[in-house]
Amino acid sequence: MRRPRLAPPAAFLAALLALLGLAGSACAAVPDSARSPGAALRARFEAMLPSLGDNGFGRPLALRSREAGHRVEGEVYALVDHRFAEVEQALHEPSQWCDVLVLPFNVKRCEADDAPARSRLRLFIARRKDSTPDDTYRLDFRFRDAALAPDFLRIALAAPSGPFGTHDYRIALEAAPADADRTILHLRYSYGYGLASQMAMQLYLSTVGAHNVGFTVESREPGGKPEYVRGMRGVMERNTMRYFLAIEAYLASRSAPAASREDARLKAWFEAADRYPRQLHEMDLDRYLAMKHRDLHWRQGARGLAQRS
Repeated sequence: MRRPRLAPPAAFLAALLALLGLAGSACAAVPDSARSPGAALRARFEAMLPSLGDNGFGRPLALRSREAGHRVEGEVYALVDHRFAEVEQALHEPSQWCDVLVLPFNVKRCEADDAPARSRLRLFIARRKDSTPDDTYRLDFRFRDAALAPDFLRIALAAPSGPFGTHDYRIALEAAPADADRTILHLRYSYGYGLASQMAMQLYLSTVGAHNVGFTVESREPGGKPEYVRGMRGVMERNTMRYFLAIEAYLASRSAPAASREDARLKAWFEAADRYPRQLHEMDLDRYLAMKHRDLHWRQGARGLAQRS
């Protein structure tokens, strides 16, 4: 798929400022604590606009990562072509997030409880690419939907523990309208790690994961070829981007007929991820779809057994 041509940085920035109604805005002088949550998110996105004209993504999107104090975090800020009301309606229940989070290739299944008093979801992560749904690590997330203002949504998922001594998993999404037809999204993903998980990750990064890179350009070779971030930050950037693209694919698929909606979002996620083959390509489309259909068949069978028991 051909990448869209980037507009010149100055023209791109001017167009975005005009699109978002931010040109000439004086809100940057107001501290975040004095703004509504939606206005604060819009102001943070506005502050990033000068760096988005030539960002390698071909769209208004910023990806950041950091590693400090045995904790690693990634975050994406992006402008998406969906109305805020549509985003809010699509992402306020755990079961909806299950439909999002199963799209990346390494998530085998997800189980949700939408009851307000015990909103939770359980995520099952593959140990290997060819893992069966039984050969997984389980993460138990608490789910909180906090609509803090008419123009702001925050979703928070938290899991206290994970495999190999990882802990305090957090996924948070913030959303605010950019204009009548577009929404600003801020996705943050993070977790802590201990000695066992650090050693396991170092082994992975020195063997099968040695070629994997993230998106941040740390330096350039004499000919201009980018050198991308590696290590734990590289892993975090890839995973954060996979989850962000899953949110977009899910939002886009909601307009498809119900019978074809699942295939629509699977294909949308794969095509979006494959725009970044250096970072996110893992397999071809046919293999990905066959694997996900097997996972779906297993999930449907498991639900049937649970209902009969």
